[in-house]
Amino acid sequence: MRHVHAPTAALAAGLALSLALTVPMAHGDDKPRTIAPNEIREGMKGYGLTVFKGTTPERFDVEVVGVLHNFRPSQELILVKTPHPRLNVTKNVRGMSGSPIYFDGRLAGAYAYSWAMFQVEPVAGVTPIAPMLAELRRPIPPGFWPLEGQGPLPRAAAAARPAPRPHAELDRPAVDFHGEPGHYDLAQHATQMHARFAPDPSRPLRPAATPLMLGGVGDRTAASLRGVFGPLGLDPMQAGGGAATVDPAAPQHFVDGGSLGVVLVSGDVSMMGLGTVTHVEGSRAVGFGHPMMESGTTALPTALARVLWIFASDQHSSKIGEIIRPLGTLVQDRMSSVVLDERIAPPIFPLSVELRGAVGAPKTSWRTQVAEDRFMSPQLAAAVYGSVIEASTNEKRDVTWKLTSRVTVRGRGTLELDDFGVSSGSMPDAGDFRGARVVRFLGDVLNNPWERASIERVESTFSVEYTNDVWRLRGAEVLDPVVDAGRSARVRVRLQPNYGPEVTRVLEVPMREDLAGKEVTLEIAPGYGVSPEVAAPRNLADLIANAGRQHLLPRSLVVQHVVASPGVAFEGHVAPELPGFALDLLRPQSSDVGPEAVPSYARAVFPTEKYVEGSERVKVNVRRVLR
Repeated sequence: MRHVHAPTAALAAGLALSLALTVPMAHGDDKPRTIAPNEIREGMKGYGLTVFKGTTPERFDVEVVGVLHNFRPSQELILVKTPHPRLNVTKNVRGMSGSPIYFDGRLAGAYAYSWAMFQVEPVAGVTPIAPMLAELRRPIPPGFWPLEGQGPLPRAAAAARPAPRPHAELDRPAVDFHGEPGHYDLAQHATQMHARFAPDPSRPLRPAATPLMLGGVGDRTAASLRGVFGPLGLDPMQAGGGAATVDPAAPQHFVDGGSLGVVLVSGDVSMMGLGTVTHVEGSRAVGFGHPMMESGTTALPTALARVLWIFASDQHSSKIGEIIRPLGTLVQDRMSSVVLDERIAPPIFPLSVELRGAVGAPKTSWRTQVAEDRFMSPQLAAAVYGSVIEASTNEKRDVTWKLTSRVTVRGRGTLELDDFGVSSGSMPDAGDFRGARVVRFLGDVLNNPWERASIERVESTFSVEYTNDVWRLRGAEVLDPVVDAGRSARVRVRLQPNYGPEVTRVLEVPMREDLAGKEVTLEIAPGYGVSPEVAAPRNLADLIANAGRQHLLPRSLVVQHVVASPGVAFEGHVAPELPGFALDLLRPQSSDVGPEAVPSYARAVFPTEKYVEGSERVKVNVRRVLR
């Protein structure tokens, strides 16, 4: 048996690693196909590849300005000029990120960085190819679902996803919402993402923002998207981005220098991040030369794209393009690059919206496909709803609306959720849907801490009535300041419609025997604003069940008061009004996990013809009756 000395083995291992980080050599060629930054000298000339129009990459000249050492951890940056008739006009171009740069016929890296704004000469920063190739070969972590078990494209309709795996077996990604289960907040999630991933605005040299092509999106929705995605390095632009059908003449595969689309939404509303492929190796391709959002292992749909034009701007020029063929999945989003795999089917779910009551609307049935992602899916769903409403029912008059959504969670059944509202002089937009129950539910399910969950589909109906269907609660008074225990207190409320005379209602509220001798504070509130007590969820099933108990009858007034005996929340259930000794009996002796005391309320619900806005409080003295 032949023995290899340790130094020799180490040298061989180092050589193998070095070769692994290069593009394979051409047959009969003894020169490496990549060039390292330490081989690059000021004044060297070469070329790049990118798509200026259509789908075919074209050459542009490059000349080395110099190399910035340790620009990012263990990474240099190559500074280049790009003299070209079009680039002399556009300077640095968003959407060119990833364009491969070559010197001496060898791949040096990807066009990726620009100055903040108002660039007056065509100079760019090039990410070296070595760290990008390392990411290209990085394996998907074992157990990363939903990618695990997906077959080659086209996606088989009958293909079932693997059973959800507990989060304990997986690392929670940094894009997760950090908050209590069942209390998802879309705006707070965006704030968390901005704090974790937003590029440093003080750096003059930064990744060229990825243009986010918006199609079927109105002005107000686009403004909302800019607030969410702009700080993360995406540049939402109302510039189309979604072709109605697949172009039969479109290329079949990604190519070096070809356009790369990252598809967040497709269909009647579309949103696509546009960049460039740096290098293709088998079914995988690496591109951008910088992160999209630096979210690590990911699973966003990708597509071949066509460039229509490079729009020149004094601040930031940008490519304008559209989807022409869905293909593959983005599997890595890292500091130096993004990586896609053509063979993997992306996790997406259909979201449909049917319009009711929008007389004369040119389109009443909307179909979209939404990328499934813990952070993006709720944001994108809110934007889809806002886009549909803005495009179809945008009128400057009063409106009462209701959004009924059926959300199917894979393996967990379907839950129906209602959202509603009254607007004066305008329709709701994407910002208004941020707090919608359907949006919060998507965020709760996808960010739950117990297991990987998947949305199968969302089917929504948006109904609109052009009326201000609301009463404002203008006051309340007790007609009987002192009430016998066991009888009802009468409370008169004054309700003001948007137009017309004031309306009064008398509500009879039972006063229980155990209230004798007490002064009771009655809280009067709209039904949609009163949340029944629910126990903190212990698992995904509890979370879904709780989502169906979020409020009382929406068109109603609720009169409630706190009762003396608290309730108990334990193991997913709430038991109201337990005596103190019962709470002591339930408290475990050998565990820190025990029942949680919660306030208990006695409630009376009074249906109303309209939604009610506002709240009031009154006091009632309950008299003990001598028998």
